[in-house]
Amino acid sequence: MNLQNIPNIKHLESDNFFLLAGPCAIENEEMAFRIAERLVTITDRLQIPLVFKGSFKKANRSRIDSFTGIGDEKALKILQKVSKEFNVPTVTDIHESSDADLAAAYVDVLQIPAFLVRQTDLVVAAAKTGKTVNLKKGQFMSPESMKHAVQKVLDCENENVMVTDRGTMFGYQDMIVDYRGIPTMQNYATTVLDITHSLQQPNQASGVTGGRPDLIETVAKAGIAVGVDGIFIETHFDPANAKSDGANMLHLDHFEPLMEKLVAIRQTVNKF
Repeated sequence: MNLQNIPNIKHLESDNFFLLAGPCAIENEEMAFRIAERLVTITDRLQIPLVFKGSFKKANRSRIDSFTGIGDEKALKILQKVSKEFNVPTVTDIHESSDADLAAAYVDVLQIPAFLVRQTDLVVAAAKTGKTVNLKKGQFMSPESMKHAVQKVLDCENENVMVTDRGTMFGYQDMIVDYRGIPTMQNYATTVLDITHSLQQPNQASGVTGGRPDLIETVAKAGIAVGVDGIFIETHFDPANAKSDGANMLHLDHFEPLMEKLVAIRQTVNKF
């Protein structure tokens, strides 16, 4: 895909990786604006193309009492306000076919969660909006199988499609990233590496997903070194009290130094 087809995306001339980043879920307007302002400041300084990420609802929770959102349209309107205030594109994930047109009215990129990427009706509904579609690779899928998910979007006459690796299940409670899959998937579409979800530890006895945020830098550095097109990172100024996925989010205070390191690695890789 051509990243220029994403409205308001900046710094494409920098030859940097691009970035999908933000909180796991939209909790309220103040938190979304606080995170977006910091991310825009950092990425403008480092010339990193940014798409602000935030889930308008979380449908795939382990427990029925887990936080799922503040209301669909309320959260989507906050994403729209972020886009207008900071002149930045936005991405959110959808879970049902009926979500596609609703979310497309507010955001620039529709994301298909990993658990749902084989749901043809959902993928087709997203593709038919004409928006850029980000397909998360299922934890249970090979990189090679993602070409079929990509083809579903292309068959809807929508060439604006990217794929995102978010790790592969390793046993019951851990994930691994097979970096061999990145060049494989780049044969099919622009490829992103989801750093923070690759470090989830699902299926905990508590019903709350765990994580290894201490390894975010390790996985991110490796992804940039092997030439991934973009990276996906969830971040929060108070992960311990975040309403969703706090266990594997990057603290916002650590975001800038990590980006500085990744830009330096990208500049080195670009020399070869």
